[in-house]
Amino acid sequence: MSLGDKLENAKDKVVGTVKDKVGELRDDKGQQAEGKAQDAKGQAGDAVEDVKDKFK
Repeated sequence: MSLGDKLENAKDKVVGTVKDKVGELRDDKGQQAEGKAQDAKGQAGDAVEDVKDKFK
């Protein structure tokens, strides 16, 4: 897993969590959904990179 991929996935997870929490505070379901999706993207990216690392 390259450092760039790790940083991108970490960024997606952090930004996604923040969007989710801000949406929760504002009672904005759209922003919450967007945040959860971005967090899931970061987690999925980590999982893909972990699988790639296992096959090296």
